[in-house]
Amino acid sequence: MSLPMSSDLTIAGLARAGGVGVETIRYYQRRGLLPVPARAGAIRRYGADEIRRLRFIRSAQGAGFTLEEIAELLALDAGEDRARARELARFRIDALDARIAELRAARDALERLARACGASETGPCPIITAFEPE
Repeated sequence: MSLPMSSDLTIAGLARAGGVGVETIRYYQRRGLLPVPARAGAIRRYGADEIRRLRFIRSAQGAGFTLEEIAELLALDAGEDRARARELARFRIDALDARIAELRAARDALERLARACGASETGPCPIITAFEPE
């Protein structure tokens, strides 16, 4: 979906554009992560800036940032504290690297299990030993 040029989305349209529900938008607004626009007539209107911000929030969550950290990143976006932004990014990279290592170990265990259970058609499958470190 291309970003609208003006503020022409309702809250439901913003939610669709960001792949979230309306209640998620309201929650982010209560947390101060998304602004609450003034009413244009009877309803509030959202535009490209809000879509971009919402998509950033969702991407940052996908990278493992907490909502508190995302709020800090949003505040840093308007400032010049590059050192703190780098620090937050490095911390998240370290956490992701640790998670990747855990996932690789789990994948390796599943590979061992698949090999061990495929080696024979008879007898028990060595499930517990497949998850022991080599």
